Amino acid sequence: MQVAVNTRAVPQPTMYRILFAIGFVHLLNDSMQSVIPAIFPILEQSMKLSYVQLGWIAFTLNMTSSVIQPIVGWFTDKQAAPYILPLGMGSSLLGMLGLALAPNFEMLLFSVIFIGLGSAAFHPEGSRVAYMAAGPKRGLAQSIYQVGGNSGQSLAPLMTVLIFVPLGQFGAIWFTGVAALAIIILIYVSFWYRQQLSYFPRTKKVTVSKEINPERKKKIIFAISLLIFLVFARSWYSTGISNYYQFYLINHYGLTIEQAQYYIFAFLASGVLGTFLGGPLADRFGKRNIIMFSMLGSAPLALLLPHVPQSWIFIIFILMGFVLLSSFSVSVVYAQELMPGRVGMVSGLIVGLAFGMGALGSVILGKMADTYGLVYVMLFCSFLPLVGVSTFLLPSDDKLREWQE
Repeated sequence: MQVAVNTRAVPQPTMYRILFAIGFVHLLNDSMQSVIPAIFPILEQSMKLSYVQLGWIAFTLNMTSSVIQPIVGWFTDKQAAPYILPLGMGSSLLGMLGLALAPNFEMLLFSVIFIGLGSAAFHPEGSRVAYMAAGPKRGLAQSIYQVGGNSGQSLAPLMTVLIFVPLGQFGAIWFTGVAALAIIILIYVSFWYRQQLSYFPRTKKVTVSKEINPERKKKIIFAISLLIFLVFARSWYSTGISNYYQFYLINHYGLTIEQAQYYIFAFLASGVLGTFLGGPLADRFGKRNIIMFSMLGSAPLALLLPHVPQSWIFIIFILMGFVLLSSFSVSVVYAQELMPGRVGMVSGLIVGLAFGMGALGSVILGKMADTYGLVYVMLFCSFLPLVGVSTFLLPSDDKLREWQE
């Protein structure tokens, strides 16, 4: 049996300089990933790509990073690898260079694989760095880390307006400089990470006299599976908004490419605030309660969205982005408490694999858009947050504390 051995000698303070550094790199990393949906309107016109092909690009990026993330986390739970962070960012740099120069659809897919590999290396280890630097403030630390990523994702619409509309596909070349800056910061973070290894030993095999209750083990497996499903539904809905709603605005409301981006930015930017405040709110009201509020609170807004006039969209997006993404960082902390001692693997499962399943949704939504039209896709997406009713089946915060005793 495997358990986590904690030989930490003294309590560690919250290391804000490391938290802000890893949060800023998370912003840079996810801004590079956001280049992909940001460039979709340009590629659709310049390369005459279908919605399905755009879906395959998003699928390739997210599946490359997402499926590998739990594997990276599993490996680094057992074997420390602090320098995987700057090495992975080097892969993203090569991917951004290829994206700027890709002459066809096949080369686009090849380039986004490198970006996905870099993201796979970064996310579980970035989450571990946030865990190590948290001290007693784990909810706040995870919020600082995750808000960096969501901030980077929210930049996609602005990239479309400011970079890709005037410069076209070649505008991606500027993000090789973003990757280079991230590598420099990650080298500094990796040195600190290496110095902390004595306080955070890896999981070891030890003999214990008492096995984990089989019934409790079943409940933990059920809870983590349900949590992944909830994150998957949330990710699938966010994918529908960030990747396809811009085309819905252009076709249904007659907006230009530039005008449509401001609506998407409203959704993503309000999600940044929700991500940041979700951690402190969970510390006060409970993690399961915030996850439940995130899904069920956004459901009425999602159901309304396809049926409202254009003047209502900004208001709905601001409210829905905040509510829906308030559980972003909370889901990770909840999963870490479900499976203590598996920080890397759990982070990879929640942030990685669940998002990979969302990426599969991107392809399915693209096929649906080509076959049935964007209106049908938006109607389908509007029902996804309703799966949040299953949050009632998750164990309460008090139950998690009881299991850890």
